[in-house]
Order: sequence, then structure tokens, then C-alpha cells
Amino acid sequence: MIKMKLYLIICISTILALGSCIPGGRYRTLHDKSVQYMNERDAFKTENLDLSMRNREMAARLGSIEEELAGLEEEKENLTQELAQARAEYSNLNNRYTELQNAQEDLIRGNVTETRRLLRELQEAQENIQNKEDLMRQLEMNMEARRAELDQLSYELEQRDVRLSELEQILEDQTRIVKDLKNKVSDALYGFEGDGLTVSVRNGKVYVSLEEKLLFRTGSYNIDANGRNALRKLAAVLKNNPDIQVTIEGHTDDVPYISSGGPIQDNWDLSVKRATTVVRVLLDGTGIDPRRLTAAGRGEYLPVDNAKTAEARRKNRRTEIILTPDLSELNRIIESY
Repeated sequence: MIKMKLYLIICISTILALGSCIPGGRYRTLHDKSVQYMNERDAFKTENLDLSMRNREMAARLGSIEEELAGLEEEKENLTQELAQARAEYSNLNNRYTELQNAQEDLIRGNVTETRRLLRELQEAQENIQNKEDLMRQLEMNMEARRAELDQLSYELEQRDVRLSELEQILEDQTRIVKDLKNKVSDALYGFEGDGLTVSVRNGKVYVSLEEKLLFRTGSYNIDANGRNALRKLAAVLKNNPDIQVTIEGHTDDVPYISSGGPIQDNWDLSVKRATTVVRVLLDGTGIDPRRLTAAGRGEYLPVDNAKTAEARRKNRRTEIILTPDLSELNRIIESY
């Protein structure tokens, strides 16, 4: 279940990331896919809860049937013993009846009442044996029906376990892919971490966060040489991992941008221009498919620190490059349910 929740968090985060400020038709397409993934996530979550509840119900029914079968087995054993005893009694009475036949003349002379009693007992014994045999046949039929139901329940439980195991394996694979990607990015950017760059894993994605000082001057969207060097090292990793989707988000602090009449009017414009500038550096001469990249401006509205201090504003002025692994296999499994 923990891994399944991790998968849900991954899907939700992917949809939220794709819902950023994206131009024109691409935003609508991503928005439609976002709604589709959210619906699939909810359907899967509902089915997963239903499967868990039905598993518990079936486990309870399984236990009840096993207890009932044990009771039937014990009752069958008792009836078997009673039947054997009744047959012994019948044999004994039959022997006695034979003896009575051999002494028929004696019985006629004075033991007619005893003969009738013995005959009545013999008849009752025969009826008792017949009743017990009928009851045993009924018990055997009930036990066969219970065994068939038990086999069906066991099969359904096994099928549900297989499906859950498959989902858990996919989630484990996704977690491993994200971890490996994080290690590759950290190795490629070794030397920049601690100098305004951090690499972390959140919500099933790899986040490369670059402080303003590593890429831009205050109020500018032109990247300096050191920042370009870091981005080119990251681009090499992206080129070698073509299944990774990339979202570049520009973030500013809450200090209003003072426009001088140029192309930048406010913090929204500045964050978007910084994101698109990073996209161009990542694409320049690298051969990366542009369809993998999405540029978005967050402005001042997604801070990492809400304090109104210089340190908090420094943290908030950043560019985040979000690397999302391919979830097509996981989506295929979800759609198959």
C-alpha cells in the first residue's frame, strides 16, 4: 500500500507540474491529460480499496468455511461410528432372530411376545441405519459444495494477489528509476552542489534547484558562463535518458519587478523568460527532443520560504528543473483493470 500511495503521489505531482503556465494548445492538451490521469488515479484508488475490502471479506468467509468443514468432518466421523455400532447391533439382532427361528416351536409354545419384541427392535435398527446412511450422504454432498466454494474463493484471492504484486513491482521499478536518475544527475553536477545547486527527490521526481546567483543577475534573464556550464552537464544526462520528461519552472521573490519599458513587465514575465532561457541552453546543440521540455513561470506564487526576510527571498529566487520518469507502463497496468 505504501508503494501504491507513492505511485498516486507521483501521478498527482505530474499532473500538477503539467498544469503550470504553458502556452496555447499544449496547455490544453496537458490539461486534458491531467484530468484523464486524475480520473484514472481516482478509479484505481477506488478499485484498490474495493479489492482490499473484498480480500478481507473473502478471507473471513474462507475461515468460516474451513471451520464449518472441520465441524462437518467431526460430525461425519461421529455418524460413521454410530453407523458401525448400529450395524453391529443389527448383526446381533439378526443372529438373535436366527436363533429365534431355530427355536420357533419353543417360541410358539410360550414366547410369542418376546418374538414380536425382537422383531420390532430389528425393524427399528434397520430404520435407524437407513436414516444415518441418508444423513451421511447429505453431509458428503454439503462438504463437496463447500469445497467447491472454497476452491473458487482461493482462486479469486490468488488472482487479486497477482494483480497487486504486479502493481507493487511497477512502483518499485519506478522508485529505482528515480533513484538512479538522481544519482546520475548528482554525479554530473558534482562540484555545483553546495554552490547554489541542490538535487533532491520529491513526489517520485528528481528536482534540480538552482539559485538565482548560479544562473542570473538580479532582474535579468541572461545566463552567465558558470550557469551555462552546469546546464550543459545536465543536458548530457537528459540526452542519455530519452524517456525522461523535463519541466523548467522559473520562480521569483515577492519584491515587485520595476519595469523600464522593456519586454519584462512583472515577476510573471521574468520567471517565464528565465524558464525559456534555460530551455534554449538545454536544447542548444544537444540533440534533445524539444517535445520533452516544458517551460513554465511560477512568479512569486510558489515560495519555499514564506518569511519576509532577505534570506527567504534569496531562497525563493530560483529555477527548478523537474525530471519525471516515464509512467507509460504504470498507466498501462492501471488501464488494464
